[in-house]
Amino acid sequence: MTHRKPGYIAGVVMGLFLLPGCATLATETGSLEAVPAVAQTTDAAPPSTIDPSPTAVLAADIGSDAATDTDTPTTVVVGKHSAQEVADMLVIEEVTPFPDADPAKTSGSGDIWDRVRKGFALPDQYDNHPLVVNHLQWHLCRPDFLQRVTARAEPFLHFIMEEIDARGMPSELVLLPVVESAYLPFAYSSGRAAGIWQFIPSTGRHFGLKQTWWYDGRRDVYAATHAALDYLQSLHRRFDGDWLLALAAYNAGQGTVGRAIARNEQAGRPTDFWNLDLPPETRNYVPKLLALKALVENPEHYFIELWPVSDEPYLALVELDDQIDLSLAADVARIDLEELYMLNPGYNRWATDPAGPHRLLLPIERADGFVAALNRVPADRRMTWDRHLVRSGDTLIGIARQHGITVAQLQEINKLRGSGIRAGQHLLVPRGGRTGGTTLAAASQTGSAGQDSANATRKTHVVKP
Repeated sequence: MTHRKPGYIAGVVMGLFLLPGCATLATETGSLEAVPAVAQTTDAAPPSTIDPSPTAVLAADIGSDAATDTDTPTTVVVGKHSAQEVADMLVIEEVTPFPDADPAKTSGSGDIWDRVRKGFALPDQYDNHPLVVNHLQWHLCRPDFLQRVTARAEPFLHFIMEEIDARGMPSELVLLPVVESAYLPFAYSSGRAAGIWQFIPSTGRHFGLKQTWWYDGRRDVYAATHAALDYLQSLHRRFDGDWLLALAAYNAGQGTVGRAIARNEQAGRPTDFWNLDLPPETRNYVPKLLALKALVENPEHYFIELWPVSDEPYLALVELDDQIDLSLAADVARIDLEELYMLNPGYNRWATDPAGPHRLLLPIERADGFVAALNRVPADRRMTWDRHLVRSGDTLIGIARQHGITVAQLQEINKLRGSGIRAGQHLLVPRGGRTGGTTLAAASQTGSAGQDSANATRKTHVVKP
């Protein structure tokens, strides 16, 4: 059920009345083109049956800049995707689940949106700029969108705000993943950018984000948030304290922005963001964030609703010494495996990377119980296995694919020197490899001896900077 404030529907109706061209997407030039309406259907597939790959690719362009083709003016292209692709994406996004709202849950701890507003530091004189207005209208046409995105972001918002505040950075940056990925943890763009902060592989590695078959640090919300803020701080310094230029460089690269500044300097033109000749996507990137700032600053004015989020820790970080089967970890933590993957989307496979990291983000109320229960699990039982009976016609590649592992790993686990197997033979396979559901499928498609108590779990702490 979606939480609604009193008068919400009336407000939306009034907003639609005031903006009769609501079924439109804004273009860079300010003109409007019709966009196919998103069909509302009760036959939409449940989230567990949706193939996450197209969702992840499309999600990276949610709300992206729109451009019209001058030869066919009725065609609208959003980012790298057609209007129909975006419409399809919105249908998928709308069936992405989020929990029932509890309006009382913010009482006593405060609302995080109040904290976000107090930390706003970007220029606020651009609310009426045509590009900002265009993106405001995009949201007015889809009043549920921001609520759904902020609901999905709920587990991570307090942690990200803590890190932003600790660094003295503008609180608008907590909204940047809305622009980048709609806070979809498994977002993966056609340009190979991954995670809520949309790092490409090379930039991720430069900022210390490990990327292996097992793990992709670009999707690890904990690691990637630190890396993204490090990157933004370095860009802020590079462009002499101008946050709009730093944000443009986060999108287009500092070389692109630097060259645009140099061209304007040579031509005697202003070198602020609004006067630079930048790629269309980048010209719209900053206005998208400024539009989100306006919406959060005064949601009632724009007839939209934010998800109620308490300004208190949601997650605890638990660090382990060794590799652990994520299916076992979910059982020990007493949470669904799907939830574990959504909180720890950096893990590509059924277990943590043998070489680390082995940390897990868990709901804070589950962390202490997890630590106590895991300490009772012998170290040699923290990777769980099933026995696969080889049948006539089976091949190593087929068995490996069935269980979400590589042939090389299947050979290593079972100490096989070659590819020969025989019917009736039993092979060990990881139990978690076939139970990750939608999220494990998304991860794999978008990446790259006795009782042990004292050393099993090194520490658990509330996620803070």
